Amino acid sequence: MSPQIAFLGAGNMATAMINGLLASGFSPSQLRASDPSEAALSRLRSLGLSQLDTSPQHIFIDADLVVVAVKPQVAPDALVAIRDQIGPNTAILSIAAGIPIASLQAAVDPSVPVIRCMPNTPAMIGKGASGLFATAQASDAQRALAEQVTNAVGMTIWVSSEALLDAVTAVSGSGPAYFFALIEAIIAAGIDLGLDQKTAVALTLQTAIGAAELAGRSELPISTLRENVTSPGGTTEQALLALQSHQFDEIITHAVQACAERARTLGEEFG
Repeated sequence: MSPQIAFLGAGNMATAMINGLLASGFSPSQLRASDPSEAALSRLRSLGLSQLDTSPQHIFIDADLVVVAVKPQVAPDALVAIRDQIGPNTAILSIAAGIPIASLQAAVDPSVPVIRCMPNTPAMIGKGASGLFATAQASDAQRALAEQVTNAVGMTIWVSSEALLDAVTAVSGSGPAYFFALIEAIIAAGIDLGLDQKTAVALTLQTAIGAAELAGRSELPISTLRENVTSPGGTTEQALLALQSHQFDEIITHAVQACAERARTLGEEFG
């Protein structure tokens, strides 16, 4: 039997995952979704999905994997509404940020296998990074199916404890915003130096793309790649010295740690 994946919520991330699964070889008949928005379901209907409903009734029966893709504040209640449809062979993959596994299991049943996922927004273009943690009840097959979902929109990393998902949130979940902020700052600096906005944007974006791809493809450590650009007494050295004088490393460390701490406290609040 082909695995059946049902999405609780059909927003942007769910749609990206469904697109990715279809591109990776899944049939529309293997995918279902429930969402109160008819417009959201219409997007999925255009992709060939037919098992769609604004009501969750019947959509999740016999599903091998239920992907919880609703807003965190409504996730527990949404699961309660479908708890009678969660069978003994069904696993839950939650992308609802901050909702701890204990809260998810309390909404259905403590014996239900739950896999928590922290994706990020580049998943929208198939370049996402997702961190996953599974409860002991999750079988190898259920873990593999969850990984198929996240691999369909990028790369997947498993972590050894649920607490480490806070670190994943701080590094990759919120990480795109850090890079966007850096890109904005470099563009602004280029404009201050006399470049027109179009030129500053083009140069900055291509440099960001090139640097990331070079780092990803190279076997050299990131520090060596940085050193290779930095000639003694040269222009890059002056730029890096300026960053160091303003505690660049400490600022980034503080930002990532603050994000992780907020993720931890939000988890406690949701719990």
